[in-house]
Amino acid sequence: MKKCRVCKTKFEPFNSLQQVCSTACALQKAQKDFQKDAERKAKEQRKWIREQKAKVKSRGEHLKEAQQAFNAYIRERDRHRPCISCGTYTAGQYHAGHYRTTKAAPELRFEELNCHKQCAQCNNFDSGNIVEYRISLIQRIGQEAVDWLEGPHEAKHYATDELKEIKRKYRAMKRELERAAA
Repeated sequence: MKKCRVCKTKFEPFNSLQQVCSTACALQKAQKDFQKDAERKAKEQRKWIREQKAKVKSRGEHLKEAQQAFNAYIRERDRHRPCISCGTYTAGQYHAGHYRTTKAAPELRFEELNCHKQCAQCNNFDSGNIVEYRISLIQRIGQEAVDWLEGPHEAKHYATDELKEIKRKYRAMKRELERAAA
């Protein structure tokens, strides 16, 4: 006696390869097998498309994704802190505000000491509210670190592989902070 793969009733098979008890169960099993095969093929197709898109992605797109991952980490890291410039806790939207901007000092783009949670008002409309930012920054990280940030730095040119690694690193760090907070 065998157990039907569809309806789970016991039956006596005609041969050793028989898996179902009746024609109706055979049709149901064929439909399920067809659906599974179609889902597997669709999954393979999506994976192939994702790989092809990754191959044609430009360095700029990788830089943007790495910056987004870094900014999300900074916002999560400073989640319980106020805006570094104005000290508000009630802003509707917060950004990851750089003390030295990514245009002025691209080598500090991914420097955690250079980036802190900042409200949209200060970051966008008050040009970073840099005077108040500097005062709060000295209180948070100290005068020596601020002097280092304001000093000269060696230029950095990130390769695509480095940008992928930065994106992976900061996504993992953000997930770790979220797990710790939960």
